[in-house]
Amino acid sequence: MKKLETIKLKNSPDHNEAWLQKQIWDDPSILGLGNLHSITKEKVLPYGRLDILLGDSDSDNPTRYEVEVQLGDTDESHIIRTIEYWDLERKRYPQYDHVAVLVAEGVTGRFLNVLNLFNGHIPLIVLKLEAFKVDGDVALHFTRILDRVQLGMPEEEEAVEQVDRAYWEKRSSPEMLKLTDGLLAIVKKAEPNIVENYTKHYIGLLRNNTASNYCYFKPKKSYVYMICKANEADEEFSKRLDAAGLDAEYVLKWNMLRIKIRTKPTNEQVVLLGEAVDRARKLYG
Repeated sequence: MKKLETIKLKNSPDHNEAWLQKQIWDDPSILGLGNLHSITKEKVLPYGRLDILLGDSDSDNPTRYEVEVQLGDTDESHIIRTIEYWDLERKRYPQYDHVAVLVAEGVTGRFLNVLNLFNGHIPLIVLKLEAFKVDGDVALHFTRILDRVQLGMPEEEEAVEQVDRAYWEKRSSPEMLKLTDGLLAIVKKAEPNIVENYTKHYIGLLRNNTASNYCYFKPKKSYVYMICKANEADEEFSKRLDAAGLDAEYVLKWNMLRIKIRTKPTNEQVVLLGEAVDRARKLYG
C-alpha cells in the first residue's frame, strides 16, 4: 500500500494562492458545498479583493458564497476579511442568501473557538485544506470543520393547518395528486405503517400519529416536488439521479434534497427514489 505524502502549499514553490484559487474556480465542486458555479474572482471591493464568488443552481433560494482562501494557518486579519467581504456582498445584493466561506490549511483551536462565537449569527463555513502528492501531481481534500447553523425547514413548524385531499386536488391537479400517491407508495414500501398527512403547505408523513417528515411532497399544477432530508450534498448520488433523468438538487440551506417529478417514474427512477427515502430515514431517525 502506497502512503500519501502530505505537503504544505504555503511552503511549495510551485503552488501558490493563485494556483489554489484556479483549482476552485475551475471546479467548485471540490469544496464539497454542492452544485456551485463560478461567478467572479479577485472581485474588487471597497476594502480589498474577494478571492472567489460562487453561486448555487437553486432558482428558488439563490445563494452566493463569498470564499476566501489562505495558505498556511489562518489569522485575525483573514477572518476579518472573510466576514467583511460577506457583509459587503449581502448588503449590495440582498436578493440572494449569502454564506461566508473560509479556506485555510490550518485553523488553530483558539481561532476556531472565536469563529464558533460568530456561528448562528453569521452563516459561516470553515474548510480545512489538505494537499497530497499523488503520482507527481497534487490532490486536494477539503474538510468542513465548522458549518453554518442550519435553520429548520419552513415545513417543520410545530403548528400546521390540516386540510383534506380535496384541497390539494384543487391547489395542484388530480393528475399530480395521483403522481404523489405513487411517490408515497415508494415511502410506504420502506415503512408500511407510515401514512400521509395533508397540511396547508405540503403533504407530509405520520408515524404513529406523529409527524415524521423525513420526506414530504409539494404537488404543483404540472409537477411534484419530492423533498427528502439530506444534511450534505452527495455528488456521486446527484450524478446517478441526473443520469436517470431525475431533476434533483441539494438545497443545503434547508438540509434537503429536492426532486422535481413530472411523470410516473421509470423502474430505474423508482429504485433511486427509494434510495433517497432510505437515506432520509436514517438521518431523521
